[in-house]
Amino acid sequence: MIGDTSGQEAESETLELKLSYRGKKGIRNVLDSTPSARIREIKRFGRGLSDTTNSLFFGDNLQVLKSLFERKDIKGCVRLVYIDPPYSSRQEFKAGPSRTSTVSPAKKDQVAYEDLLVGAEYLEFLRRRLIMLRELLADDGSIYVHIDWKMGHYVKVVMDEVFGQKHFINDIARIKCNPKNFERKGYGNVKDTILFYSKTDNYVWNGSFEPYTRRQIERLFQKIDEEGRRYTTNPLHAPGETRNGPTGRPWRGVMPPPGRHWRYPPDVLEQLDRQGLIEWSASRNPRKRIYADEHMKQRKLRQDIWEFKDPPYPSYPTEKNLKMVEALVETSSNRGDIVLDCFAGSGTTLVAAELVRRQWIGVDTSPIAIETTVRRLHSLSGLRPYVLYSCTPDPLPDAIKKLL
Repeated sequence: MIGDTSGQEAESETLELKLSYRGKKGIRNVLDSTPSARIREIKRFGRGLSDTTNSLFFGDNLQVLKSLFERKDIKGCVRLVYIDPPYSSRQEFKAGPSRTSTVSPAKKDQVAYEDLLVGAEYLEFLRRRLIMLRELLADDGSIYVHIDWKMGHYVKVVMDEVFGQKHFINDIARIKCNPKNFERKGYGNVKDTILFYSKTDNYVWNGSFEPYTRRQIERLFQKIDEEGRRYTTNPLHAPGETRNGPTGRPWRGVMPPPGRHWRYPPDVLEQLDRQGLIEWSASRNPRKRIYADEHMKQRKLRQDIWEFKDPPYPSYPTEKNLKMVEALVETSSNRGDIVLDCFAGSGTTLVAAELVRRQWIGVDTSPIAIETTVRRLHSLSGLRPYVLYSCTPDPLPDAIKKLL
């Protein structure tokens, strides 16, 4: 159930909520009682094998996170976390043959990972990892949690509790596939959710931009000049009382409308007119031409609905769009920062971080995930050194042995 833990606070005027369920541990208890992983180095890849943060861990991610929590060079130093955890779908996901040349085919009947936890058990599973991840984040760090429409609302309440409601930045709707045309008593599901939180009010933000689509260009720039270039026009006057300076005087015998002034002084207006950038209406109203091919050099700000569809032939079940992850890594971290994904899966986050030269840490308990990640990393040119670790006392699975 949802319980009111503090009532309406006079200062912030926010209602603090938390999920209450059996088996829920206190934050301090999670941090203190979680055992550390017993980590052993399996192999170092790459030249110049000096100390490197780039690491891939095979084992239970909660215990690995506790081990990282105990390292002074990692705790409080991670700039960005992106995770795509299980969705409480009650399914087993099996690996299928890949159509890419960089990932070895896996047997069709081989289970890549299990997503069997449900209800309170699932929420507590995720919450304990979120608590650890918050401790690992730098003060100017942030976290993105990719989740589906069935569990997203519950996970948001958990994240409100762990990170604070005031540090909730965005609920991003991600269009993941083409429309489904099969019959169902309800609307087709073509999107999932990415919850974006910061650790503090001061977090890394480099802006997020995307190119204009052809349809948007045609809608925004409906006019075509004699050379076939698309353009639109904007007013040459701006709101504000008429000024005594040059922008408040007549130009070409025309005054700006009442309560407005020219955006440019007359000498600039003359220059624009000589360049053919001013269009005069039949009523002698001047407007500035804005050409699509010049304006489109400026990317538009990305909004909270993303269209990054999943790859049609993934190398691993539930593999996410690489361009999407690369975009958020560039937005919320800087070159050399540490990016962490403790549900590494196919390694998309690590590949994205490597492409834009961030340091990275990945964790997964699936041997197929580790194998897929290593093969994807090794398909990159200029791959930097990294270390593969095992965090289980059991013998290495065959999928990992073949990498050594």
